[in-house]
Amino acid sequence: MMIGKLIERPIAVTMCIIAILVLGGVAIGMLPVSLMPNVDIPQITIQVTSKGSSARELDQNVMKRLRREMIQIPGLKEITCEANNGGGTIFMQFEHNTNIDYSFIEINERVDRAVSSFPKDMERPKVIKASATDIPVFFIDITSDNQSVESFLELSRFAKEVISKRIEQIPQVAMVDVSGVLGSRYIIEPDNAKMKSLGITIDDLENAIDNNNITLGNLSIKDGHYQWNIRFDSEVNDIEDIKNIYLNIHGRLYLIKDIANIVEEPAPAAGMVRSNGRRAVTFAVIKQSDARMSDLKVELDKLMASFNVEYPEVTFNVTRNQTELLDYSIDNLKSNIIVGAILAILVIFLFLKDFRSPLLISITIPLALVVSLLLMYLVGITINIISLSGLILGIGMMVDNSIIVIDNITQRRERGDDLTTAIVKGTNEVFSPMLSSVLTTCSVFVPLIFLSGIAGALFYDQAMAVAIGLFASLFVAVLAIPVYYRFLYKKNPELNENKYLKKIQIDYDAVYEKGLKWVFRHQKLSWCIFLSFIPLTILTYIVIDKSKLPPLTHTECVVEIDWNSPLNLEVSDARITEFLDHFRENIVESNVLVGTQDFLLSHTSAIEKSQAIVYIKATSAHVLEKMEKDMLEYLTNRYPYGTFGIKQATNIFNLIFSENEPDLVAMIKPRDGSSLNPDELNKFLGEIGKEMPDLYLEPVLWQEQIMFVTNQERMALYNIKESQIHSALSSATRENTMFSIKNGSFSIPVVFADSDGSANNLLSLKIRSVTDNGDVRYVPLSYLVTEKRVRDLKSVVSGKDDNYYPLNIFASDEDVPTIVSTINALAKADGKYTVTYKGAYYSSRELINELVMVLVVSLLLLFFILAAQFESVVQPFIILSEILVDLFGALFLLWICGSGINLMSLIGIVVMCGIIINDSILKVDTINSLRKQGYGLLRAVMLAGNRRLKPIIMTSLTTILAIAPFLVRGDMGSDLQYPLSVALIGGMILGTIVSVFFIPILYYEIYRKRK
Repeated sequence: MMIGKLIERPIAVTMCIIAILVLGGVAIGMLPVSLMPNVDIPQITIQVTSKGSSARELDQNVMKRLRREMIQIPGLKEITCEANNGGGTIFMQFEHNTNIDYSFIEINERVDRAVSSFPKDMERPKVIKASATDIPVFFIDITSDNQSVESFLELSRFAKEVISKRIEQIPQVAMVDVSGVLGSRYIIEPDNAKMKSLGITIDDLENAIDNNNITLGNLSIKDGHYQWNIRFDSEVNDIEDIKNIYLNIHGRLYLIKDIANIVEEPAPAAGMVRSNGRRAVTFAVIKQSDARMSDLKVELDKLMASFNVEYPEVTFNVTRNQTELLDYSIDNLKSNIIVGAILAILVIFLFLKDFRSPLLISITIPLALVVSLLLMYLVGITINIISLSGLILGIGMMVDNSIIVIDNITQRRERGDDLTTAIVKGTNEVFSPMLSSVLTTCSVFVPLIFLSGIAGALFYDQAMAVAIGLFASLFVAVLAIPVYYRFLYKKNPELNENKYLKKIQIDYDAVYEKGLKWVFRHQKLSWCIFLSFIPLTILTYIVIDKSKLPPLTHTECVVEIDWNSPLNLEVSDARITEFLDHFRENIVESNVLVGTQDFLLSHTSAIEKSQAIVYIKATSAHVLEKMEKDMLEYLTNRYPYGTFGIKQATNIFNLIFSENEPDLVAMIKPRDGSSLNPDELNKFLGEIGKEMPDLYLEPVLWQEQIMFVTNQERMALYNIKESQIHSALSSATRENTMFSIKNGSFSIPVVFADSDGSANNLLSLKIRSVTDNGDVRYVPLSYLVTEKRVRDLKSVVSGKDDNYYPLNIFASDEDVPTIVSTINALAKADGKYTVTYKGAYYSSRELINELVMVLVVSLLLLFFILAAQFESVVQPFIILSEILVDLFGALFLLWICGSGINLMSLIGIVVMCGIIINDSILKVDTINSLRKQGYGLLRAVMLAGNRRLKPIIMTSLTTILAIAPFLVRGDMGSDLQYPLSVALIGGMILGTIVSVFFIPILYYEIYRKRK
């Protein structure tokens, strides 16, 4: 009755639709746009800094205590501690349902509790919660044509004090993280000859400076009616203040500048940045969590344009631009939506041979999309590559409902019904099976939400986008199509085919009837063909490649370098410059981080002086793929003792899925619980290398250290303390920092220096000794200490239990079981080590097993819905039986296309299961309806097949063509959806054949026997 009233009021319906379009247009303008959904990332990192501590000392004194505290945190899934020289990190991965905010608070409380047992001069460890906004939207490299040290010192101050402040004024910017800045320091070089003649020591100079660099509190005095605050200005604020400090020596006054030379010089850099070969200051721009990337990009482009005008002598280069990735992926997805919609309309146009029906469909798609986007805004889903891919999946299904309604109305008119009756009855007839189809498709998506880990939260957007799209299309098909169908056909109700399209005649019914009769006549052969697909499905599943995620097209990579020797910054920089020059012709852009960086956030891996991170953007993805192999070969051949790795440039996708995880990590531990010995470990790895010569094994990262062992007897004889030796060595190596002077955003250290900073002549240093009777002597350091060289691991890694050595292995899935069994056999034969394993190989299988369980749950939900609809437990089995065959179609096409089984392809299979049975639902519903009208079983089966043939072919084609644009890869969005599309297309092609031919014979055989 409702349809009958609606078709009489086209203006009222149109006004309602316009109102929805207006609301939808407003919502579209307000929908946030991002690369990925905004999900909590269950990762927390603790950064530990302890200057002067070796990796082994730091692990024993600090990391072990922190680790014991952290393993008690609820919801902790995995913990990895890594101690290096001067610092370390503790990486914690939590279960996805853990409240990460509460965990963050509890971790901070436990850190505060542990701090009391740490060395007194150690900074409090930093606790950092991972967030999608931690990934810089882009990096800005600032360079100058003048590459002199003095010019770069000036550029550093200008960049940090002017440029960074102006960028931070952009409302969408949360902060600017700076690295590569070169600072300065004040050096105090005492005149040793003059000091000896005056009878003073370095301690006297230090005391004089300390006494003149104090901060006193205010005094409050009362003067009649007034009360005054008196403040003492006794701080050292610049180099002139240091020079003009007085010393009273034997009753005479001297200035510091009379006894020592005080100069300002560039501070020795612990790290540096190069942009396209030139030394640079780099900014990592972090956006506000609620800001739109497009707004930030517009504002920054304006600012960069003004910088180029105001500061022509400075070059500003924007690199690693996440907005380009977003724009490219989103634009491609939008174009795929348009292409898919046009192809779907073309199919309907060719099948129905009428201009008015495709016109109705062309109204349906944009209307359903606008309604979908309005609903997405209301439920809080952003526009991202996951939600848009859900909408694209929905487009084919959006069209399906409209095709079914239009085709059923047309069939009733062909059977003699007048226009109004055909519209009302034709729509009412298919509403129930269409609603069932929508519910079954949605029921397939519901279990995806219950995937463990981040994948479940992420694909909530896709599930919701498909569900919203389906209900929007049902709303449009039932309420809008009948109204406008009557409006278009009211003046010319005759069913006239287009005279040109009429010439394209394909007798579907005759072809179908011949095929169905052949199936009925050759039932044994048909059953054999059908049943043979079951073992073929199992076989294909066994042989097909399995991974966590599909390979993504990328033109950017990051080369991680560890020279595995104590190189200084200049040598490391020269090696990398030579390396980049070798591949220069294929590099569009490069950015090099050498040594320790100054970033505050953990978006970039922490590295030491002998390490480097090289960002490279190649001319194309194909060129980069070849370059990666060549670069590894170049580095390993020239520097065999170094370790080198290549991974994708960091983006939000990698952060969420931890995509850079090695295929296999062998965790090697000593059986007796002792410390790992680098030499013995190298020997064990050598045995592994002999057994598997084709497998690349990273050399053990070790370090050689100089150890001074003091002679306590001689030190006691000359009345010398260890603190004197430490002070003398600090001054000789220019590491004796007294205090720092604040100068704008810079902190300038004041350093006592007694040498040129070289370690070559340390043992010839003279240590001042004062005997009991007051005599002063100078004792060579070589007489007081013995020099030793020791080797130890460069980093000490531990998990929940104890220390282990992580051997990262990159290998194909089929090789992993052989590698594991070989290493286990060698460890057993050696008898010194136990080996456990983790890595992408295991995590991908865990995820695949979960998705298989999701598929099982989805099928159960489908069964329950179908049983409720048909009031039968037999007919759901008839419908669901075709999935056994359809699975082979999906897996076989995945295997042919080289895509393999991964998160996306399995989601495609799950989605396919929900979509493909829609045709069978309508067919079974039609057979039941015809049998109720008095048709015999065989006649009902044949007639239902003929009636549903055209809509089944059209709905299958529109769904396939809607996702066909994803078969052209080239951006992250298309690469992600490619395996999903392949699985869906493979299942749909075979599923359509099964639905058309096998379902009728199965229905007939079951009910013939029951009859």
